Amino acid sequence: MGAFAAMMMVTIMANAALRGGCLAGLGLLVLAAVPASAQKEAPASECASSSPALAPEFASWTGRGGLSAAASLAGVGAAQLQPGRAVEAGLLPTPQVHYALRPEKPGGTVSHGGLFRFHVAAAGTYRVALGSAAWIDVVKDGKGLVSTAHGHGPDCSGIRKIVDFTLVPGDYLLQVSANAETSTGLLVTRKP
Repeated sequence: MGAFAAMMMVTIMANAALRGGCLAGLGLLVLAAVPASAQKEAPASECASSSPALAPEFASWTGRGGLSAAASLAGVGAAQLQPGRAVEAGLLPTPQVHYALRPEKPGGTVSHGGLFRFHVAAAGTYRVALGSAAWIDVVKDGKGLVSTAHGHGPDCSGIRKIVDFTLVPGDYLLQVSANAETSTGLLVTRKP
């Protein structure tokens, strides 16, 4: 829940407690405030002195090699992701990228993106982890796939978001769009 939504919920519950004059409303107010504070990201000062324990499927996140995105389908063969191996993905200015499908959030002329390809050998839930708030689309046979879950990585890990997809064996296209920077951490990995 965002800070604004949490603040609104606290305000509404406080008003309800005052109007009803009941302590139960105040109890709910306290309970509602706890999740909002628990969802805050760790301050940078805390991150400098700690390194989080990563689940085994994210173990390669800290040793990312570089990989440049393709600008179109014609160059995607050189932008091959290996599931389970994290990369620092070099991205291109959005106007240079020719997406296979128009991204739901393409970003503006000052954003960055690109295309990558990956192969799935076994069916299962696969996670795409990103080091930024970029938008991703997973494409199979010319159609965008619907994600099954969204989440965040552990505090201080550098994993900003995780998006899950149910995939079957085959080749996939991963489109990254609307990234503010020229690169982002990127990992496709199978969920255990």
